Amino acid sequence: MTTTVATLAALILLAGCSTTPGWSEIRPVPSPIGSPAAGFFPATPPAPESTHSPSPGSWDGVRAPEGLRVVLLTVGDDAPTAVLVRAVQGWATETRADLEIVHADDDMIDGIVAAMQMNPDLIISAGDALVDPLATVTASHLDRQFLIVGAELAEPTENVTAVDWTGAAYRGEGLGTASAYDPASFTPERAAAAVRAGVASVLTGQRGIVLWME
Repeated sequence: MTTTVATLAALILLAGCSTTPGWSEIRPVPSPIGSPAAGFFPATPPAPESTHSPSPGSWDGVRAPEGLRVVLLTVGDDAPTAVLVRAVQGWATETRADLEIVHADDDMIDGIVAAMQMNPDLIISAGDALVDPLATVTASHLDRQFLIVGAELAEPTENVTAVDWTGAAYRGEGLGTASAYDPASFTPERAAAAVRAGVASVLTGQRGIVLWME
């Protein structure tokens, strides 16, 4: 089955079916608790698809509301992906987010559709292989919010936010892995900060851009 046909089939499935576990209906993204510090937002609103480097720790004053509905979409068992998965799980425990996990190794398009069918407030992606499938699907579902950690889409739409740093930044679409790619850069500390910064950006409405971590 070609990518186009697979995507159409997946979108039909999304329109006509529901799955469990999950939540009964999609809802607007809840408001954050707290506010970011100076340097989190750029001086002027960032243009779509642009890159912004927030001041380190400027997101610490933003907290997700308890019960934020999150699906962690993941593929692969490589060390960087494992670090990201643990970071999301740790963040969810700390903030008392309502977390579900979708392993998309068998079919990534189907995995993305399954994640959307669960009606989360936010889908967090961990795993470079998901970049191209996400690029295929996300532009057709602007009502769903996505956060990609440790990678980014080459041309994200307004509903796709990413967090990257030197040593990460896989972009897919034939662009492949950055020359500076370094699996050792996926430390627990950096991954935890990336998740928090990315969630803060989505919750405060700064979406469709790449946050570049120092």
